[in-house]
Amino acid sequence: MKKNSFLNLHPVVNILIITLVVGLLSLILHFLDVSQIVYNVDHTTFEFSTKLLSVTNLFSYQGLRDIFSTTVSNFVGFTPLSSLIIILLGFGLMEKSGFLKTSFTLLTKKMKKNTVTFIIVFLSVVGSLIGDLSYIIMLPLSGLLFKYGKRNPLIGIVASFAGLTIGSGISAIFTATDSSLLSYSLQAARAIDINYRMASISGVFIMFVALILITILVTAITERVVAPRLSKYEIKDEEEEKITRKEIRGMLFAGFAGLIYFLIILWNIIPGLPLSGRLLDHSQVLYVDKLFSLDSFFSQGFIFIVTMFFVILGFFYGLGARTIKGSKDAVSALGYSLDGIGNTLVFIFVGSLLISVFRKTGIGEVIVASLTSLFRTLNFTGFPLIILLFIVSVIATIFVPTSVSKWAIMSPVVVPVFMQAGLSPEYAQIIFRFGESVTMGITPFMAYFIIYLALLNKNAKDGEYVTLKEAIKYQLPYVFAAFAILLIILLVWFVVGLPLGINGSTTL
Repeated sequence: MKKNSFLNLHPVVNILIITLVVGLLSLILHFLDVSQIVYNVDHTTFEFSTKLLSVTNLFSYQGLRDIFSTTVSNFVGFTPLSSLIIILLGFGLMEKSGFLKTSFTLLTKKMKKNTVTFIIVFLSVVGSLIGDLSYIIMLPLSGLLFKYGKRNPLIGIVASFAGLTIGSGISAIFTATDSSLLSYSLQAARAIDINYRMASISGVFIMFVALILITILVTAITERVVAPRLSKYEIKDEEEEKITRKEIRGMLFAGFAGLIYFLIILWNIIPGLPLSGRLLDHSQVLYVDKLFSLDSFFSQGFIFIVTMFFVILGFFYGLGARTIKGSKDAVSALGYSLDGIGNTLVFIFVGSLLISVFRKTGIGEVIVASLTSLFRTLNFTGFPLIILLFIVSVIATIFVPTSVSKWAIMSPVVVPVFMQAGLSPEYAQIIFRFGESVTMGITPFMAYFIIYLALLNKNAKDGEYVTLKEAIKYQLPYVFAAFAILLIILLVWFVVGLPLGINGSTTL
């Protein structure tokens, strides 16, 4: 039984209480006239301008009207909601047909537990390549992999979420988010030096080292710290799984059909070949922007593309293994993973309400702007400046998880200060990315934290629930370890003078 205290209440109740506290805080801060000046850089003239950020009172007439008029639309338009429901259709068919059970049995049968965990963590860390949608794919997949590997599925979900959140700031391959951040860094840099140039691969070396070390670190913490805490999970003893001829045939059917589908999609994201590149946004210059821009067919339809891949794998496996014998079986299997989704929808509803309310107040942006003002008043250089940006990024992410929104506020101040101290804008952006990745996994204001919390509870023991406190507590070992290792990497790179990447240096 849970103790009857705030931190041990059901997480849905916790979220509702936090939402009310945010509203009350907006009332207090508004009447105290809490505000902060932010700087902007014009993208054509590269001149500085300022504007005032203030806190919006949600208990005003307009504030209450906004809440009541937009709550439903915010819930319906909450990106993780539609993405999760669609992707679960594919998971349902793969699971019900037996594809996941057979494939995961083959994968885990002769593979060490540490190796399975390492693979999941690695895929999660590099998941930043496809953006936030990696959370929708990797979290359910990791839970199922551990479940069929006869381990607590919560371990897989916790480890994957740690890899996804920490990995969000470690981009060994240039991503769409990096492209947006680079544009802000470049604008701020050109306010100081009109001819400054930044390359998309200027941080590839340090990012690659961080990726490998973080993958090893998260794997080690999962097996040595987190897994023992969650080991008391009753899994019914089963006889050793034996793969039958029907199941092998099903895997062959699924593999052949999946390969054809994969090659078709691959052909349509390769530019410059006959009839290729139809899923790209050809108005963009960089390939990563062609692939992931808002107008890219690939980006717009990514969840559907992945879902269809899962459907094809599950359907053709079912045909080969004869677990799907007709249209009724196929349709029934599609909805298999949606059984019991009611509780998940409750989590998403209250989560979307909290995030919407908090954004409307503007509290997060004011806090980030206030933290950013420290760079103008403290006049740090060298080590102190590097550590200051890292810590400010760590703290700011708790209140504004969105990378681009934070950097839009911070870069017009941070980048010029770094350049005046002889440090490069590339280095400033990497410090920011490393810092924000540390606390991305413990802020309830991040949309996919709600999905993480919902999946933990979906896979909890019958009659029990995972509290908000426990969900955050599972992530804390990763937070402390990532803080230490990423800061050490940054400082070592600066002291030794190693290149950040190709045409990228820590100093000017």
